[in-house]
Amino acid sequence: MIRIATAGYQHESNTFSAIPASLDLWRRSGILEDAQAIRAEYASSQSTLAGFFAEAEAQPDVTLVPLFFTRLMPMGAITAEATEFIFGRILAALRDHGPWDAVLLPLHGAAVSETFPDADGELVRRVRELVGPKVPIGVALDMHANIAPQLVENADIVTVYQTNPHIDAYAQARHCAQLVLRTVRGEIRPTSALEMPPLLVNILCQGTDDAPMKDLLRVADAQARRPGVLSVSVVEGYPYADVAEMGMSFIAITDNNPALAREVAGTLALEAWHLREALNQTAPRIEQALQRAQAALHGPVVLFDVGDNVGGGSPGDSTHILHAARRLGACTGLLQAVCDPQVVAQAQAAGVGGRIEAAVGGKSDGMHGAPFPVQATVTALSDGCYEETGPTHGGFRFFNDGPSCALRTDDGLTLVLTSRSAGSSSLQQFRALGIEPTRMKIIVAKGVHSPRPAMEPIASELIWVGSPGVTTADLSTFTYRHRRVPLYPLEAETVWP
Repeated sequence: MIRIATAGYQHESNTFSAIPASLDLWRRSGILEDAQAIRAEYASSQSTLAGFFAEAEAQPDVTLVPLFFTRLMPMGAITAEATEFIFGRILAALRDHGPWDAVLLPLHGAAVSETFPDADGELVRRVRELVGPKVPIGVALDMHANIAPQLVENADIVTVYQTNPHIDAYAQARHCAQLVLRTVRGEIRPTSALEMPPLLVNILCQGTDDAPMKDLLRVADAQARRPGVLSVSVVEGYPYADVAEMGMSFIAITDNNPALAREVAGTLALEAWHLREALNQTAPRIEQALQRAQAALHGPVVLFDVGDNVGGGSPGDSTHILHAARRLGACTGLLQAVCDPQVVAQAQAAGVGGRIEAAVGGKSDGMHGAPFPVQATVTALSDGCYEETGPTHGGFRFFNDGPSCALRTDDGLTLVLTSRSAGSSSLQQFRALGIEPTRMKIIVAKGVHSPRPAMEPIASELIWVGSPGVTTADLSTFTYRHRRVPLYPLEAETVWP
């Protein structure tokens, strides 16, 4: 039998966020160290872990042992305490339950800790140090990874989601596991190349169903079909992590042909460089977006609140669009989710049918708007747990927004209030509280691409909004201290290669 371990964590760290990823928050999110609990949570999903499980089950001579997994919604850097706890538990489990024929690591690629700017790369380095040079290590990453050389150097196989929204996590994980198993059996000898052009991709331009990213992936697919090429990854990068490796990158893996790997990665990097202007566009401001939505003949028109992209590390309590809607008289028929545990508690005390007067949202920091005053009726209460069996960003199935409520304000707004920061990756977020989103004129979705699998099938129009916040599309509002220089478009005169 081939005996494989899987252990990991997933976090996208927004270094501009004021909320650190503390150990307490990781514990509240859920730290799983029991094999049965990990399988129960993820095996029936379409996530990275599900792909690992599926590939192992498809091969009768393989045993996959899940040891540790935890994930936390994007926010600030991971605290030193949390980093050492997570790393320590993963490494201890690998050491105590070994030896292993291979290790599979479900990571994100854009994790930053207070102690290690390249937290994911540091974990892979430590795993390599523990298991030695001969045990194959496979790593499956998010497409928003900021990949440093040490991660690629210490892993045998690195695969990356190639869809955004991320609906291929399962498929990429299976691909990773397949290549690792072929390595264990001596069928291939992977050689990798990493190319890191001095290029950022604006979050607005990262949808893989849209040009120019769609065009770039078409070139990557052609390169992947070349003889001797095992895997090709286009990595969009994550512009909200102020680290040296921040930006776009490309990974090519070949069968014992390092020159071919370098050629493939370089070809893709040059193609992206030619598309650099198209990969950096802007979005309409809030008032423009609302006016377009009001003028639409049919709904729902979905407004993506880019500045409060929960999937990118924002707090989920922005009120900028709500205040503008009230100023423009656009409240009637508008639906939005907002994180506000204090008002949820107030609604619980009032009960369904009760009346409350409250100031909603705008409490996390000074970047996401002032609290939004409402007079409202409580229309529903829930524990905030719901399940989505359709496609979701990242392939996750089970969601927990914490205790939640629905409010109907006197001026026509429908609000879902959650106790945890929550994106709008599933329509069940609204339906679990008795709200049918297809009946709304305007839906404000907290996210940029992650809500698309849920929203595109029902939307009459999609509008990305240039709203302010910790995930704004206007990168000129951030002060970077650790990134590479020059980096296009922040240095528009950048020349490369």
